[in-house]
Amino acid sequence: MFDVLVYLFETYIHAEACPAPEQLARRLTAAGFEEDEISDALDWLSELNQTASDYTAFGEPSAGAVRLYSGEETAKLGLEGIGFLLFLQDSGVLNGATRELILDRLMALPDPQVSVSRLKVIVLIVLWKQAYPMDSLVLDELLSEDDEVSPLLH
Repeated sequence: MFDVLVYLFETYIHAEACPAPEQLARRLTAAGFEEDEISDALDWLSELNQTASDYTAFGEPSAGAVRLYSGEETAKLGLEGIGFLLFLQDSGVLNGATRELILDRLMALPDPQVSVSRLKVIVLIVLWKQAYPMDSLVLDELLSEDDEVSPLLH
């Protein structure tokens, strides 16, 4: 699924340029992806589209507010993943609503744990679908396959 998501990002500069799901599935099959990978990715993207509007209604948290992660979220993200999300939020890349949308899509994955490199793909796709303008440093960090976070992003 993650390979399909990265392929879509690299192939379609703007998320709106993606064709309808049926046509997109045919193109992905022609590109060599397996049917189950395609189905998982398209279902995940469809759910992202459906839930995105729910999270835009969230306002920004009050000054000094702290996001507490549930046990399930902590188990899936790990401390590195939580640190990465905090890093992105402190850097101004994510707002509270986008962070919550990312967490929603993360928790929808069947994997019991998600690496930082997979979390980066989730962040990348959520920002891409929201047409978020990404500067080159943010893009480089999200496209790196390292599980380490660059301390120089600001």
